[in-house]
Amino acid sequence: MVNVQTRIHIDRPRAEVADFAANPDNAPQWYVNIHSSQRLTGGPLGVGSKVAFNAAFMGRELSYTYELVEYVPGGKLVMRTAQGPFPMPTTYTWTDDDGGTLMTLGNTGSPSGFPRLAGLVMAPMIRRQTRKDLQKLKRILEGRQ
Repeated sequence: MVNVQTRIHIDRPRAEVADFAANPDNAPQWYVNIHSSQRLTGGPLGVGSKVAFNAAFMGRELSYTYELVEYVPGGKLVMRTAQGPFPMPTTYTWTDDDGGTLMTLGNTGSPSGFPRLAGLVMAPMIRRQTRKDLQKLKRILEGRQ
């Protein structure tokens, strides 16, 4: 079982951080291992929207599809894999924090498709990777000032 919650303060307004981070078109800019994203459903982002991603993890190239299962613009986004090796929901939350935004990125669940031994080291690897991703997001957004 994996349960990783990573947080970062970003010195930008919550609406700006949430709009940028929730937009799947921006994912390849701030997720280090995501190579591409493609919206599979039309219209504005919302519950039921699906996005395909191509990424690398633990030396493997992965293709998977996320479906948004909860979305409160500026507050919370929950995605789960509609297909692929990671049946783990990913949750973003954004709250006001000392003139900026506290963003939390969470991953929970039991990954499949990897050897059992790999599962033992996945939580620390996911935590390390999400810290890098959030730090990159912070650099991008704070550099827009």
